[in-house]
Amino acid sequence: MNLESFAAEACFHSPDISLLRADLALALRAAAHHGLGEGICNHFSIAVPEHDDWFLLNPRGLLWSEIQADDIVMIDAEGRKLAGRHEVEPTAMFIHAAVHRIARKNCVLHTHMPYATSLTLTEGRALDTCLSQNAMRFHGRIAVDANYNGLALDNSEGERIAHAMSGADVVFLGNHGVVVCGERIAYAYDDLYYLERACTVQVLAHATGQTLKPVAPGLAASVAAQTMGERLQSELFFNALRRALPEKN
Repeated sequence: MNLESFAAEACFHSPDISLLRADLALALRAAAHHGLGEGICNHFSIAVPEHDDWFLLNPRGLLWSEIQADDIVMIDAEGRKLAGRHEVEPTAMFIHAAVHRIARKNCVLHTHMPYATSLTLTEGRALDTCLSQNAMRFHGRIAVDANYNGLALDNSEGERIAHAMSGADVVFLGNHGVVVCGERIAYAYDDLYYLERACTVQVLAHATGQTLKPVAPGLAASVAAQTMGERLQSELFFNALRRALPEKN
């Protein structure tokens, strides 16, 4: 074992990173519980503190519902596995490494969750943040990448997605899915959950065939500021999920 490998293993098993691994695994189990996963596809990642080019990621080949802290892997910006017992799926490496490195996001959640993805197929491509109260929390926080370019199987595609974010917390990927980012896992997961809830009611409202009635953009911006100004609710939600979906013994 070389010096870098020894340092990576020590970091991976440290108390702080072990807690991060547990939280990332919890977010994945919660996403499965809430119907946000898709087979064994899609990925969640979190940057490793004090290591700009290392991050934790769910492994290839496991259902989100079965993932435990010990299943999480740690990789570098080049996609090389530094620690962990499973392999890494290539598209995860290219998308997540680029978003961490270029968009400077700490926690990166990528899903093909159904209602959000359904909006990426429409002319508007994204959520209308002036409709429901849940949608308003995302006002001014969303970007759209309308240019679907196939599977992310190289650095250029991940970098293109990262640049398309333009500082936003959420990006709707045309004909593909969404990426939701946050400072902490609890914040990002809370946003992911409520994004899908907002997209769900928008799709259902459109299905009525009636004209939709958005609020003024200024009011939506005010609601977004209120929601983002106090994230205790996000922490409480994540703690509730920790109780409901504990690690297996």
